[in-house]
Order: sequence, then C-alpha cells, then structure tokens
Amino acid sequence: MTVQAEFIKGDGFLAEVIRTGRRKSVSVRIQEGKVSIVVPRTLSGSRIESLLAKKARWIKEKLLLQSEAKPVKPREYISGESFSYLGRNYRLKVESGKPVSVKLKQGSFLVRVPGGCNNPGKVRNTLTRWYRTHAEKKLREKAGRYARVIGVCPTAVGIKAFKSRWGSCDNRGVVQFNWKIIIAPNRVVDYLVVHELCHLKQHNHSPRFWKCVESVLPDYRECREWLKQNGRILQV
Repeated sequence: MTVQAEFIKGDGFLAEVIRTGRRKSVSVRIQEGKVSIVVPRTLSGSRIESLLAKKARWIKEKLLLQSEAKPVKPREYISGESFSYLGRNYRLKVESGKPVSVKLKQGSFLVRVPGGCNNPGKVRNTLTRWYRTHAEKKLREKAGRYARVIGVCPTAVGIKAFKSRWGSCDNRGVVQFNWKIIIAPNRVVDYLVVHELCHLKQHNHSPRFWKCVESVLPDYRECREWLKQNGRILQV
C-alpha cells in the first residue's frame, strides 16, 4: 500500500507534513530548500496551518539564506586542502606508503596511504576513521564531565552518522552525537553535548529545558546560531 505524502501550502512555501505517534511537540525543519513540519499523528490540518502561519517569516528567512548559500566545494583529498578539527584548520599532507596512518603534526594532517594523492578514496576513508575515533573519545570525555555538572547519568554515550540532526537522547537515557560535530569549534561541541544531556532532565524544548542549557553555557545562543549557519560545511 502506497502512502501519499501530505502537504500544506504556507505563505510562499509548501510544507510536507510528517505525522508520528512518537512525539507530542511540533518541529519545523528546513533542509536543502524544502520545508517539513513534524507533528503528533492526530494534530488537525487547521492547527498545522496556524502553526505554519506563525512561523512563516522565520521559514522564509531560512529559505532565503539557503538559496543564497554558496555550495560546498567538493573535496579532492590532495595535499594543500584545509580540514578542521575542533574549529582549528589543518593543511592536508598526503604521502604514499604503508602502514596507513593519520597524524596531526606541526599544524598539518599527515596522511599516509598506498598511492598517496592518486588514491583519494583511501585518503577520505582514512581521514573519516580518524575523525570518528577521535570524536567518540572526545565526546565521551565531554559527556562525562558535563553530566556531573548537570547532575544526570546517561545509560550510554555513543556516536552515529545522522543524516539530518546533530544528536539524540531517548527515553532509555542513551545519548548519541553526530561524529561530524568534532569538526566544529570546541565551544559548539560543548553546546551540543550540554544540549543532549539536558534532555535527560527535560525531553522537550520548553523554557525549563533552555534554562538548563543556559545554566551551564550562558552563551549557548551564539553556539546554536553558529551551528545553524555553518552545519552544512562540517564535512570530511
């Protein structure tokens, strides 16, 4: 049986309605010039239209920003390219040889793979493994430190290759982070960790939730905005 997609026309945009029985709140997402609104399964169409009307100005501003954003230049994985780790830029130096390795040395990513720059796929895979390994270690450390500050105890902390989000916290207390966040500035990484840990106290984005975040990171708004504006460029 084919389920027909549900759309609602807003003021100058078309929004896809995604109904789910797993949540009670509403969220609006704008990705690649497309608008979607995630709602509880039983929410009426008129209520959704009202919510979209209230968010119309914000939605159109985000659509405009995305349309004006410059496309991210595809990587070539050759010496001279710049890669970031915790917000600091490092020049890539590719060498041919074995064993396969990645080292941060004198302000550079030194990557050694068979074939060197003639093997860009291997360079990319090697770098990705390095980022994921260091992301897991760094995010676990930060989660442990901030959990003690917030007064929570996650049942597990891990990383995941999310397609459209930076982290998650489920009702079992499992906290997961998108490993690509490790490319962002250190303070933005802290914000994501605190954000997800505060969901262990408040499983929503209520004023009480944001108060929890602010109590640990008073400048969280700047970090949140940085991530909204720059998240698309956090790529290996």
